Amino acid sequence: MGLDQEDLDSTNDDNFINKEKLSAPIKSTADKFQLVPEFLKVRGLVKQHLDSFNYLINVGIKKIVKANCLITSTADPSIYLRFKAVRVGEPSILNINMAEQINPHMCRLADMTYAAPIHVNIEYVHGSHGEKQTSAKNNVLIGRMPIMLRSCRCVLNGKDEDELARLGECPLDPGGYFVIKGTEKVLLIQEQLSKNRIIIDSDKKGNINASVTSSTEMTKSKTVIQMEKERIYLFLHQFVKKIPIIIVLKAMGMESDQEIVQMVGRDPRFSASLLPSIEECVSEGVNTQKQALDYLEAKVKKTSYGPPLQKDGRALYILRDLFLAHVPVRDNNFRQKCFYVGVMLRRMIEAMLNKDAMDDKDYVGNKRLELSGQLISLLFEDLFKTMITEAIKKVDVILTKQNRASRFDFSQCLSGDIISLGLERTLSTGNFDIKRFRMHRKGMTQVLTRLSFIGSLGFITKISPQFEKSRKVSGPRSLQPSQWGMLCPCDTPEGESCGLVKNLALMTHVTTDEEEGPLVAMCYKLGVTDLEVLSAEELHTPDSFLVILNGLILGKHRRPQYFANSLRRLRRAGKIGEFVSVFTNEKQHCVYVASDGGRVCRPLVIADKGISRVKQHHMKELQDGVRTFDDFIRDGLIEYLDVNEENNALIALYESDATTELDEGGEAAKIRADTTHIEIEPFTILGVVAGLIPYPHHNQSPRNTYQCAMGKQAMGNIAYNQLNRMDTLLYLLVYPQRPLLTTRTIELVGYDKLGAGQNATVAVMSYSGYDIEDAIVMNKSSLDRGFGRCIVMKKIVATSQKYDNNTQDRILRPQRTGPDAEKMQILDNDGIASPGEIIRPNDVYINKQSPVDTKNKMTTQLSDSQYRPAREYFKGPEGETQVVDRVALCSNKHDHLCIKYIIRHTRRPELGDKFSSRHGQKGVCGTIIQQEDFPFSELGICPDLIMNPHGFPSRMTVGKMIELLGSKAGVSCGRFHYGSAFGERGGHADKVETISATLVNKGFSYSGKDLLYSGISGEPLQAYIFMGPIYYQKLKHMVLDKMHARGSGPRVMMTRQPTEGKSKNGGLRVGEMERDCLIAYGASMLIYERLMVSSDPFEVQVCRACGLLGYYSYKLKKAFCSTCKNGDNIATMKLPYACKLLFQELQSMNVVPRLKLIEA
Repeated sequence: MGLDQEDLDSTNDDNFINKEKLSAPIKSTADKFQLVPEFLKVRGLVKQHLDSFNYLINVGIKKIVKANCLITSTADPSIYLRFKAVRVGEPSILNINMAEQINPHMCRLADMTYAAPIHVNIEYVHGSHGEKQTSAKNNVLIGRMPIMLRSCRCVLNGKDEDELARLGECPLDPGGYFVIKGTEKVLLIQEQLSKNRIIIDSDKKGNINASVTSSTEMTKSKTVIQMEKERIYLFLHQFVKKIPIIIVLKAMGMESDQEIVQMVGRDPRFSASLLPSIEECVSEGVNTQKQALDYLEAKVKKTSYGPPLQKDGRALYILRDLFLAHVPVRDNNFRQKCFYVGVMLRRMIEAMLNKDAMDDKDYVGNKRLELSGQLISLLFEDLFKTMITEAIKKVDVILTKQNRASRFDFSQCLSGDIISLGLERTLSTGNFDIKRFRMHRKGMTQVLTRLSFIGSLGFITKISPQFEKSRKVSGPRSLQPSQWGMLCPCDTPEGESCGLVKNLALMTHVTTDEEEGPLVAMCYKLGVTDLEVLSAEELHTPDSFLVILNGLILGKHRRPQYFANSLRRLRRAGKIGEFVSVFTNEKQHCVYVASDGGRVCRPLVIADKGISRVKQHHMKELQDGVRTFDDFIRDGLIEYLDVNEENNALIALYESDATTELDEGGEAAKIRADTTHIEIEPFTILGVVAGLIPYPHHNQSPRNTYQCAMGKQAMGNIAYNQLNRMDTLLYLLVYPQRPLLTTRTIELVGYDKLGAGQNATVAVMSYSGYDIEDAIVMNKSSLDRGFGRCIVMKKIVATSQKYDNNTQDRILRPQRTGPDAEKMQILDNDGIASPGEIIRPNDVYINKQSPVDTKNKMTTQLSDSQYRPAREYFKGPEGETQVVDRVALCSNKHDHLCIKYIIRHTRRPELGDKFSSRHGQKGVCGTIIQQEDFPFSELGICPDLIMNPHGFPSRMTVGKMIELLGSKAGVSCGRFHYGSAFGERGGHADKVETISATLVNKGFSYSGKDLLYSGISGEPLQAYIFMGPIYYQKLKHMVLDKMHARGSGPRVMMTRQPTEGKSKNGGLRVGEMERDCLIAYGASMLIYERLMVSSDPFEVQVCRACGLLGYYSYKLKKAFCSTCKNGDNIATMKLPYACKLLFQELQSMNVVPRLKLIEA
């Protein structure tokens, strides 16, 4: 290949230095956008699931096993088994006796669970004939843990595109889900109120209460302190009824009333509120700790499980281990617990005096998100303990046998099935029933829907709420200001779960737990005074703040601001974890330090007096690949803030807002000097699905929400390996395109590689009258060229079973002649449909025969007469040609032969198919018109769709108009234009002025309007028509799947009325409202015909004497009344069968309906 002179010039060293770039003026603000893709490499989107699961695999499991490491037999305590180390291996399956490595795609196709073995090292006692000896065993299998795709134990972890392709995986597939029995299951993120925190709330009667849900490694309990009629009571599950709080304090050793009052506060209003409670305590005759404990002892529930009666009684045990379980008690020193109660009481009384002090349960800072790691760790802990108890039971049974066998081995009693089956069953059904932790939740896992690539991505960032949907409360549903940047404001479903189901924003990260020990030591080093040395009087001195770490009161600090800033400096220097948050609450006189898991946080650029720490040269290093996102955090340029700490920060949207300009007032200058952080990019407050919308900030808000729901139903490509997958239902677009007007989010998540739509040239005009109410007029030639054409793939499964009595199904050669031959044309000689054949309704796709007798033992070979035909017939819409795409043979878990067929159906758009643009503007195809009759422009361009202009005014989707302009400019100048949210200022969205200038340059009108000629008369149209390309999505709702009608057909057994639903070939119901219309028209015979004649007419014999139903006796050849015991005056009449049924059901309940008849 010869080099031109120009090429040679450009290889000289001088030309490598771009002189223009160097001499360009230095941008005052660094283009921080490059940080977003870097962030998404290490965190965000699906990484929180992976982080959480990795934490479970590497840390969580070891903690659980360590906490329960020793098990001893109850019958003989000298016999024990100790777990030493635990680890999760590589995903594999046990074949005959060899572990064989598996990959996820294999599991999807063969309906297996993608799981890895859990191995432990144990040391145990085994004995024979009375003498015992210890020995050790390594790599004992105790169960199998399902592995999350792309996590640290997965085969796909850290592989590049070629290796992924070799494993049959799509590189754009995010992972973060499990493969259980061949289906992809996602453990949804669960939203919870945060644990170990004091929440002040009021109940329905307006009683103020302070509640704490304590959760430690050992126990979980809920403590509520409530104010009723000016007296303060404690509610705890273990006690029979409410208990005066003062008695509880005295039982914990705080005997003097003066100390209690001092602890709550010296303010006369506080002591006045405590007075009724103290009086009540005296009236109960409780003054000393012993009296208080005796009083509590009488109130303990009798059936309280846990340790039996101890010498110090149950009351003390409850106070120590269950009341505020997370506050530790060392050698029965309850001082910390008393102080904690004091803080709770003070908050309650403050809330009484000042309603603003109440906590908001819907505030995101009071919420924690439970990820898959925490959920599975709970489940694993439960199953592990169950396995241990089972093992102990087995050992005890062996030991209690008198004449026991010579060998005895503890390690034989560990059964691995409890854990494996438990995990698999829970993930597969989604019902978490953990009695140990009082957790009963349904629908925690859902099948990952693969309608479109963006649909499955949005599914993984979905947050499932804690409320049930039925409560019609507006509080949790409304958009909270604290959701800014953490949860997407647009992406929530319409309907009953609106506002409850949320989605994570683009740059959100969910934290995992961090070790508390070092943090506690650090706090004490930074000058926190320990609670032990404080007197009750000093607990609430106004000049110092309480320091609270993860809901535990550590002590007090004199200079809270200094303390908070020191911790922040340490965090930026990387000396403590990057996700530790420090937050000073001026109102409550507290400093909160949090390092627990499940807080949502996001990265922000640190600013010093309004000047960003990230400079241009840092971004240059990032682009050259010298720096990574983690380096930015390590160098203290960027930090993660959670919702609480955001309240202590002043965050500027753009750097130019924060840098001071000369000509402004002192007020603005002060704000700018106080700015502590700068957003990385404003568009990251939106989630993944809302990020597809171009110019969303120009649309009316609900339209963006509608698009978020519809974008998940758009057809397109779902993954690179879509044609190798065997999904139950797969919708594919034949020619998907990437949008002409794109956004930054689209490029970040890879939607431009797996699009779900096509750029259609749209003319906005009224045409043909078939475009009323959002219907779309389509161009037939465009459809012929493949616009909106899609492929639907369905899976059919047929199994050849083996039975218990050594018989099995057999598959026979098809008959090539004879009566059934035409139905078996598509079968191969092996009796299975062959790929590439056109399959029609009622065709046989497997010529199978089953043995007649499957119960009794068979010894000889079965003869042909002992088989019955069990052919499987294809059911599908009439008159459609569908093709057998591929056939796969595999064996399922019972070792039966399993045959899977994929049936392919290519559909072109027809009347009634649903389309939508990316702005919530949905419409069905109203009519299809020949191109000859379509209007065309001077350039000869004919639109693909015609959209009615009445869709714009009331909906106010200006973004759609700008999209049309931008796409038109993009087509004419050959570059993708951008329309990211809020992007005009940062250069991520083209301004309308620049787009119009481009259009004028290329010879179009600046407004995007064209002169069109009528296709029917050939004359120019009277108005200029707004015309250009818009990205349209074809949605999965197609007429072919919905269309349904019937004449006569199947009926329900009980009521003898027609069945309902398309799948059961049901009837079309004339309901209550339709009946009302017919009554209004007075069409009585039509009502009679609809409601009885065509539905369930039935002839009954009615006795005119007693008015009850009789019967017709065929023996006596006459009607007979069973009540009157004669058949004298009986009339025959017609009734709906359902009416007869109602009469009989009423009679069964002792209500007698009597029919009074008169001659008609």
